[in-house]
Amino acid sequence: MKSSFSHRATSQLLVAGILALPLALSAQTARSSQESDWRRANDAVGALKRGHVDVLKWEQAHPGESATMAGSTTDVAIPTAEAAVRMAWTVHRELARPLSKLGPKNEQLIAEGRLTALDPSLQRRIEDADEVLEVAAAGRKAWLEAVAAQQVLKHQRDMLEAAQAAHELGQRMVTVGNWSKLQLSPVQLAASNARMNLRRAQQAAAQAQSNLVKTMGQTGLQEAFSLPDQLPAIPAQPMAEADLQKRADAIRNQLPAAESLRNRALFKGAMNAYMAAHALALDSQGDVLKIREFVTEETVLHYNGMLKSVWDLLDEVRNQSQATVEAIGAQRDFWIAEADLQWVLQGGAPDSFVSLGGAGGDAPAAAAH
Repeated sequence: MKSSFSHRATSQLLVAGILALPLALSAQTARSSQESDWRRANDAVGALKRGHVDVLKWEQAHPGESATMAGSTTDVAIPTAEAAVRMAWTVHRELARPLSKLGPKNEQLIAEGRLTALDPSLQRRIEDADEVLEVAAAGRKAWLEAVAAQQVLKHQRDMLEAAQAAHELGQRMVTVGNWSKLQLSPVQLAASNARMNLRRAQQAAAQAQSNLVKTMGQTGLQEAFSLPDQLPAIPAQPMAEADLQKRADAIRNQLPAAESLRNRALFKGAMNAYMAAHALALDSQGDVLKIREFVTEETVLHYNGMLKSVWDLLDEVRNQSQATVEAIGAQRDFWIAEADLQWVLQGGAPDSFVSLGGAGGDAPAAAAH
């Protein structure tokens, strides 16, 4: 399933247009106060170089405009989860021996996160193979969290821009006497909330980068890594439950009795988290975003026809960005749940599993198993 969140360009262009409104309106304040505010706002946006509806089509003609790396202070890039796993391995020199015994094929499967394709007897036959898998899981999850946090940060900036545009426009309406300070209050609160959410997103992104740097053994050497613009797309279908159960039975046959019992409990929790995370990610990226995109397009069309106000347009920019933030959180949770399940199916024991009840965009909450 494609998961590019390409409508971010739409939000950016809408916000850019709306940010021009206060400047255009400042030259219009001498006009009769009886002239409709929505007409003046519409005229201001109409004067923009790109016009009205064209902003919705601009992203198709410029697919690479928003696909840039975000604010890294270095040139060191980790473009994929596989690259993160391999970099994490290099930190642990003691893993050179088990990696050589695993062989290139098994090493590649582990780096790619395809642990279910490994021989279930691998850990019993190769000493310290479990440590190879544990480091791989840690590297993969640190990378996923850092990419997601960076992605969320971009959309929180979009929401702040929209809120600030609304606030500035509202202040000008108070100045010319079209609004009272009471009418401005909700807009002020929205701007304040957007600023707080951006600060939270900045801190979350910084913490995720710090954890990634630590996991890669680069503390004191690297401040941050360049990361891809977005997480990998989620698969259209989850792994089949029957296949997962078969794999779980195979790995338990290789484990001591005590570990087998523990693995049985871990498998149930990991599979439940994986299936639920996949369903939530599909819903958030499918119906929710499609409906939100439809509402945004219709809002712009109604705004162009002077049937919607600039406030409706600003609200929809924020709503679309918030829906995207929540979809990113669901996508991140799926990949972390997938990494945990793969590890459990090779005999691993994660300390916790993701909790799917938190607000979208926050760091993934862990639920003790």
